Amino acid sequence: MSWGTELWDQFDSLDKHTQWGIDFLERYAKFVKERIEIEQNYAKQLRNLVKKYCPKRSSKDEEPRFTSCIAFFNILNELNDYAGQREVVAEEMAHRVYGELMRYAHDLKTERKMHLQEGRKAQQYLDMCWKQMDNSKKKFERECREAEKAQQSYERLDNDTNATKADVEKAKQQLNLRTHMADENKNEYAAQLQNFNGEQHKHFYVVIPQIYKQLQEMDERRTIKLSECYRGFADSERKVIPIISKCLEGMILAAKSVDERRDSQMVVDSFKSGFEPPGDFPFEDYSQHIYRTISDGTISASKQEIGKVDAKTTVGKAKGKLWLFGKKPKGPALEDFSHLPPEQRRKKLQQRIDELNRELQKESDQKEALNKMKDVYEKNPQMGDPGSLQPKLAETMNNIDRLRMEIHKNEAWLSEVEGKTGGRGDRRHSSDINHLVTQGRESPEGSYTDDANQEVRGPPQQHGHHSEFDDEFEDDDPLPAIGHCKAIYPFDGHNEGTLAMKEGEVLYIIEEDKGDGWTRARRQNGEEGYVPTSYIDVTLEKNSKGAVTYI
Repeated sequence: MSWGTELWDQFDSLDKHTQWGIDFLERYAKFVKERIEIEQNYAKQLRNLVKKYCPKRSSKDEEPRFTSCIAFFNILNELNDYAGQREVVAEEMAHRVYGELMRYAHDLKTERKMHLQEGRKAQQYLDMCWKQMDNSKKKFERECREAEKAQQSYERLDNDTNATKADVEKAKQQLNLRTHMADENKNEYAAQLQNFNGEQHKHFYVVIPQIYKQLQEMDERRTIKLSECYRGFADSERKVIPIISKCLEGMILAAKSVDERRDSQMVVDSFKSGFEPPGDFPFEDYSQHIYRTISDGTISASKQEIGKVDAKTTVGKAKGKLWLFGKKPKGPALEDFSHLPPEQRRKKLQQRIDELNRELQKESDQKEALNKMKDVYEKNPQMGDPGSLQPKLAETMNNIDRLRMEIHKNEAWLSEVEGKTGGRGDRRHSSDINHLVTQGRESPEGSYTDDANQEVRGPPQQHGHHSEFDDEFEDDDPLPAIGHCKAIYPFDGHNEGTLAMKEGEVLYIIEEDKGDGWTRARRQNGEEGYVPTSYIDVTLEKNSKGAVTYI
C-alpha cells in the first residue's frame, strides 16, 4: 500500500490530510499542557494545605507528643512528599511529552512544506511541458491548414487556362513552402509530444510517488510519535506509583502507630501534680472548749450561733488555689519552675539539666579543639598565631563556668524537689518560711494564689519602735474569733510573729488575709500568730463582721 500509486491524483486531499495531522498533534500538545497545569496546581494546593496544618513550633514545649498528633504530622509529611511526586509527574510530562511534541510539530511543518513545494514544482513542470506540446500541436495544425489552402490555390490556378505561368509557378512555390513548414511543425509537435509523454510518465510513476511516499512516511512518523507520547504520558504517571505507594504506606503506618494507651499515659505524665487526694474531713465539735471574748460590741452572736456552720462555707480558701482542683497559674514562668506542681517541676528541671549538660559537652569539645589548635600553632608558628586563639579560649572557659554554675543551681533545685516530695506522699514539709519568699508565688507543692502578681511574703515585719503588729499583740483583750481553719500542711513558724501548726490542726481565725498571703490565727490555749493562708482551709462565720467565704 502506497500513497504514490493509490493516491496519484489526490494531491489536494493529501495536502489537507497532512495539515489535519499536524493540527491534531498540536491539539494533543495543548491537552498535555493543560494536564501539566492541573498537576502543578494540585501539587501547589497540597503543599499549601500541608503548610497550613503543620505545627508552627517556636519552642520544644510546643512539639507534638501524643501519638495521634505525631501520626497526623507524619501523614502531612507523606502528603508533602506525595505533592512532590505530582510535581515530578508535571516535570516529566513537560519535558518528555509536551516539549517533544512542540519540537516535533515544528519540524513536521517544515518537512511538510518542503514536500508540498516539491510536488507543486513537479506539477508546474508537467504543466509547462503540456503547454509546450499543446503549442506545437496547434502550430502544426495551423501550418497544415495553410498548406491545404496553398495546395487548393495551386490546383485552381493550374486548372485555370487563363492563369499565367508565373502565377502558377508562384502558387507552386507557396505550396512547397507551406508543405515544408508543416513538416517541420509536425516534427516539432512529435518531439514535444514524445517529451511530454515521457515527463508525464516520470511525473506519475517516479516523481509524484516519491513525494507522496515521503509525505506518507512523514505522516506515519507523526502517528508513531503520538503513540510514543501516549506511552510517555502514561509512563510519567507510572514511574511515581512506587513512591506514591510508599507515601500511602507511610500514612497507613502512621495510622497504625496511634497508641491510645500511650497517649493516656502521656496525659498523666503531662498534668500529674504530685499531690495526694484530700482526706476525709473530721467532725469538729465547737460546743466544747470555746474560748471567745466579746469586746467593743463587734460580735453580738450567741454561743449557739458560733457552732453553726454553713455547708457552703466549708470549702477553704487554699483549696480553690490548688492546681489539682483546676486552677492554673497565670503569669510568667519562674526560673526554678516553682510555679509548677512538684512532678512537673521535677521533669522541667531534669530537661533543663540535660540541655545544659549537652551545651557543656559542646563547649568542652570546643575547648579541647582550641587547645589542640593552639599546640599546633605553637609548634608551627607559620600556620598561625597562638595568641589569636586566647580570646576564644577565654570566652569558652567563661561559658563552661557559667554552664557549670547553672547545672549546679538546677541540680540543687532538683534535689530539693526530689527530697521534699519523697517525705510525706509528695507533700512538702516546709521548715523554712524564707524558702517561700524565694519561690515567688508558690505555696506548698504547687498551691497557688489567685493573683498572678501576688507573691507569698513573710508575716508583717516590725517597723520602728511602735508597729501595728506590736500594738495588736500588746492589747490586753484578745480579738474575737471570726471563724476557724484547718491546717492542710504543717508549718514550723520559725519567724517572729508566726504560729507553728501541725497538719490537721484546727485554729481560730481572728483576722482575715489582707492580701499579703497571711492569716492571723489563735490556738485554744490562747497562743496567736500568723500562718500562710495557702496552708489552711478557712471557714468564716456568715454573721461575723466582714466575714468572707473562700471557695
